[in-house]
Amino acid sequence: MYKFILASRYLLKRRIAYLAVLAVALCAFTVLVVMTVMTGLLRDFKIKNHQWVGDCVISTDSLVGFPHYEEFMSILQDQDFVDAVSPVIKSYALLTFERSDYNENVEIMGIDAKRHCTTTGFAESLHYHRADCSKAFEPIYDADLPGAVLGLNLFVPREDFDSFRQRVDTPRFSFVVNCFPLTAKGALARAGLGLVNTKTFYFSDDSLTGLAKVDGAFAYLPFEDAQQLCGMGGEQKRTSAIYIKFAQDVKLDRGCRKVDSLWQRFIKSKKDSPLAGLLDNVTVESWKGYRRETIAAMEKEQVMMMVVFAMIALITVFIVFVVFYMIVTHKSKDIGILKSVGVSNPNVIKLFLGFAFLVGFFGAGAGMFFGWLFLRKINRIEDWLFHKFDFQLWDRSLYAIGDIPNAIDLKVLAVIMLAAIAACLLGGLFPSWRAAKLPPAKTLQVNQL
Repeated sequence: MYKFILASRYLLKRRIAYLAVLAVALCAFTVLVVMTVMTGLLRDFKIKNHQWVGDCVISTDSLVGFPHYEEFMSILQDQDFVDAVSPVIKSYALLTFERSDYNENVEIMGIDAKRHCTTTGFAESLHYHRADCSKAFEPIYDADLPGAVLGLNLFVPREDFDSFRQRVDTPRFSFVVNCFPLTAKGALARAGLGLVNTKTFYFSDDSLTGLAKVDGAFAYLPFEDAQQLCGMGGEQKRTSAIYIKFAQDVKLDRGCRKVDSLWQRFIKSKKDSPLAGLLDNVTVESWKGYRRETIAAMEKEQVMMMVVFAMIALITVFIVFVVFYMIVTHKSKDIGILKSVGVSNPNVIKLFLGFAFLVGFFGAGAGMFFGWLFLRKINRIEDWLFHKFDFQLWDRSLYAIGDIPNAIDLKVLAVIMLAAIAACLLGGLFPSWRAAKLPPAKTLQVNQL
């Protein structure tokens, strides 16, 4: 009992102990706020990438695509672990708006709207056809016109706080898509004046995926139109990728391994077919592997933040060590009295480690409480800073986020609490051992009293 009472008195009566509590509180506050925001941003970014491509992707980096995709899609659709599949054409084109000299270099994605919406979260990104994604390429003002979907940031500038001025009525305008068709060997399919395939499309909808590089660079066309523009039509039709959605109870890695096994058998069965060489460059990847180049950057940022937090934790350990060392130095008489009445060395260590525990517990508790309050108000604070000082934590023209993530994970709270207590115990370990080693006869000398 005396150990708890003395530890509490040291915490309440020694002003220098407040410094240790404050250091732990600041560390816990910083870690909680930054980890919550960074983890939320990374989680949302992964969800958006997952929704954009489905669960598994069969693709090639070649712009000429690969053949026999329809046959393999039939094989996939017969599998009980596959829920939906969608062929995708990906290439580059020049987009020219009507009555304008403005040209935009874009990536075109040819999709079958109905299939693609059942395979991915494409329907959720649409503005006018969200309820009926199968009609995404039908302009509301005239369903007979050839329609196309544009990434919203291609023609509407992103405003502050990730907002766009989307019109209630569908804007009516057309644009020309210019694309270089390629043969299966990668050569230009045409020469002379007919070198480029062109087709006029009418705006039918916009797509807002929440991925800045996608919303500002992609135009979505009907699959057959994109196939013809890119030179992948004809007798031996080709595609760039096949997006796959697994059944609900299928694990991602297991499903991808099954698809890869089917694909390898399919390649062997087609080794003597025309254009069989194009199948050798096709890969089967999960959505994480397929989008690894974009996801890896944010994951590295999170790792760097963890390294920074580790350094902050070391600083906290050092501060606690200094504070405890000073307390032990100034409380040598108390230690001598305790040892003179029979308190053992292990109990002296337990006393000061108990003090360290209290510092870590109350410091982390205070830091997390104020961190929780700050996270609750973080979006209001950013809004106030922007309107008062024109300052934003994240430039929405570069980062496609709306509100700053502020949902606190209870596991993160538990880890921060345990880490803070462990850091304090570590910082107080040597001073506690030194206190236990102080000889009572020396500390209780008359000239020391």
